[in-house]
Amino acid sequence: MVLVTVLILLGLLAVAVPVAAVLGVLGLSLSTLYSPLPLTFAMGEILWSTSNNFLLVAMPFFILLGEIMLRTGMAERMYAALALWMPWLPGGLMHANVAACALFAATSGSSVATAATIGTVALDEVEKRGYSERLFLGTIVAGGTLGILIPPSINMIVYGVLTETSIPQLYLAGFLPGLLLAALFSLTVVALCLINPALDGERLTSSRAQRRAALPDLLPPVVIFLAVVGSIYAGWATATEAAALGVIAALAIAGAQRRLNLPVLLSAFEGTIRTTAMIMAIILAAYFLNFVITAIGLTGQINALITSLGLSPYALLAVVVVFYLVLGMFMETLSMMVATVPIIAPVVVAAGFDPVWFGVVVMLLMELAMITPPVGINLYVVQGLRTRGRIDDVIIGAAPFVIAIMATVLLLAVWPQIALWLPGALR
Repeated sequence: MVLVTVLILLGLLAVAVPVAAVLGVLGLSLSTLYSPLPLTFAMGEILWSTSNNFLLVAMPFFILLGEIMLRTGMAERMYAALALWMPWLPGGLMHANVAACALFAATSGSSVATAATIGTVALDEVEKRGYSERLFLGTIVAGGTLGILIPPSINMIVYGVLTETSIPQLYLAGFLPGLLLAALFSLTVVALCLINPALDGERLTSSRAQRRAALPDLLPPVVIFLAVVGSIYAGWATATEAAALGVIAALAIAGAQRRLNLPVLLSAFEGTIRTTAMIMAIILAAYFLNFVITAIGLTGQINALITSLGLSPYALLAVVVVFYLVLGMFMETLSMMVATVPIIAPVVVAAGFDPVWFGVVVMLLMELAMITPPVGINLYVVQGLRTRGRIDDVIIGAAPFVIAIMATVLLLAVWPQIALWLPGALR
C-alpha cells in the first residue's frame, strides 16, 4: 500500500499535474483501491469543516499584508535603508538582502512573498555593483525562506492546526532560530567572500547623516510587526485577529505616506485572492487525502513500520530529516506539510520530542525544500524575476545556504532550548 501510494504520487508530479489535483487524485485512487466503503461521501463534510477553520482566516490577511507592503513601496524603501546601514561587511549588499528578508518575514508570513518582494527591489544591484550574480541570487533565495520561520508564519499556523499545537508558542519558538539562521546566512556570505574576494562587489558609501535620514523607512515593518505579534502576546488578539490588525496598520501607514489609492488596492486584492485560492485548494485536497490514508490504515502501517525499526529518538529524527530532504525535492512545501505532518508528528512526539520544538524543525526542513531542486519553489520565483539566464545559476548560488539550514537543524537537535527557551520564559 505504501509503495503504491508513493508511485502514484511521484507519477502525477512527474507529469506536472498541479499539486492540489495530485493530492485529490491520490485520495480518490487510494479510496477506490483499498476502501470497502465509498469515502468520497465524506468529502463534502471534510472540505466544509476544513475551510471553516477560524485559524486559516489568518492566511489571506498575511498575504494581503505582504501585497500592500510590496505595492505601496514600503519594501523598496526598507531595502534602500538597510543597504545604507550594512556596507562594511564582506559581501556588502548581500547582507542587506538577508536582513531585508528577515525584516520582511516578520510581517508577511510567506517565504514566496519574501523572496519575490526582496528580489524585485534588489536584483538591479547585481550588475550595477559588480557582485557575483550566483551568490547574490542565492542570498535572496535563502533569505526568502525566513518567511516561514520568523513569526508571523502561515506555515506555522497550518502546523498548529494539524497538530493542535499552540500557535503563540510556535511563534515564540521561531524567533531565536530565525535570527540564528539569518546570522548563519550572513556568516556564509562573509566566509565565501573572504575565501574568494571576486565574489564581492562595490561597497556603498554613506554618511552618518544619510543613515540617520533612512531610519524612518525601517519603522513601517517594525510597527506592523509590533501590531501583529505584540497584540498576540499582550492578550489583545488571537493569531487571526492579529493578522487583521497588521493589515489595518499597513493600510494606515500607506495612507499616511500618500501611497494608497484604488489601483494599488485592487492589485493587492487580486494578488491576495490568487495566492489564497492556490493555498486553500492544496489544503482542502490534502485534508481529504489525510482522511483517506487514515481510513484505509496507511497511517497505522507507517507508524508500525517505524516502531518496528526500534530506532533511538535521535536516529528517528535523522530518518525524518532525510525523509523530508528527499521528499522536498519533489513536493511543494505546504502540500508536503499537510500530507505528512499528521503522520510524522505523532511518531516524533511519542519518541519524546516536544511538539513546539518539532514545529520549528519542520519549518527548517520546509525551508530546505524551498531551495533544493528540482521543485524548490524559491529557486523558480527568483529565476522568474531575472527573466534571463539559466536556473542553474540560482541553484548553484543557493547551494552553500543548504549547509547553513542543516547546521541550524543540528544545533536545535543538540540544544533544543534555542527554540524552547523563549516559550518557556514567557509561558
